Amino acid sequence: MCIDLHTHSSYSDGSLTPQELVDLAVKHRLRCLALTDHDTVEGVPELLRHAAAAGLEAVSGVEISTTWNGHTVHVLGYGIDPALPALHVWLRPIQEGRNTRNRAIQSKLAALGMDIKDEELLAISEYGQTGRPHFARIMVERGFVPNVDTAFNLYLGHGKAAWAPRFSYTSAEAIRIIHESGGKAVLAHPGVLSPDASVVEGLVRELTACGLDGVEVYYPTHAHSLRRRLLELAQSLGLLVTGGSDFHGAARPERLMAGHGSDFCPPVSLLPPLMAALGRSSTL
Repeated sequence: MCIDLHTHSSYSDGSLTPQELVDLAVKHRLRCLALTDHDTVEGVPELLRHAAAAGLEAVSGVEISTTWNGHTVHVLGYGIDPALPALHVWLRPIQEGRNTRNRAIQSKLAALGMDIKDEELLAISEYGQTGRPHFARIMVERGFVPNVDTAFNLYLGHGKAAWAPRFSYTSAEAIRIIHESGGKAVLAHPGVLSPDASVVEGLVRELTACGLDGVEVYYPTHAHSLRRRLLELAQSLGLLVTGGSDFHGAARPERLMAGHGSDFCPPVSLLPPLMAALGRSSTL
């Protein structure tokens, strides 16, 4: 059996509701599921409620976009309290930064002959956490580009024609608020940050000094050699090891949820140490 500790719902840039994620996780015979929407915890109570009803173990989560020494770094927070007012206040500037960037992207795309209306974005994002993946999906639907990858490679990616910066906290600030919210901070998909393993290792060591609790070792695009190196690094630094598919549903159809029907399967053995760190007992 597998676990999947990195998934997204329609509260950010995924296509499925939290209930639909739970239903799919049960179908995939997952042992545990975490919802880690981008910069929001609005969907977490819904997921936890439906998981409990389905008899599926679940962990609250969030994925926070941060910066560190010029890199865009995503930090996962597990076991956070989604009802904590201070967390919502802290997340608000990131969410407002998304809105500011969205307006800039709309303007740049319009100047390039790709006029995307507010109502289109609202319809596709459903709960208001709109981001570049939503623009990409609309661009595909409107025939402006053949696929999502092309949208990012030509227009939405960093430094491309319609790219715009946005507000972000540092990774150290994200680690701090995750701890203050009762959670543990884990570096998301480190292999995506740089093809140079030494750069990744340096980043892990720097963030560990800032209180990082774990590393997402099991990730679909991590090569076996990188996974092995990250496992050794995590062990040497006393870090938690996690894994997740980064599932987005129809928004990224090539990325399947872990478990049944997928070749990707983070082992259930990762769960007890995480639960113990969160002060919870696993039912494994």
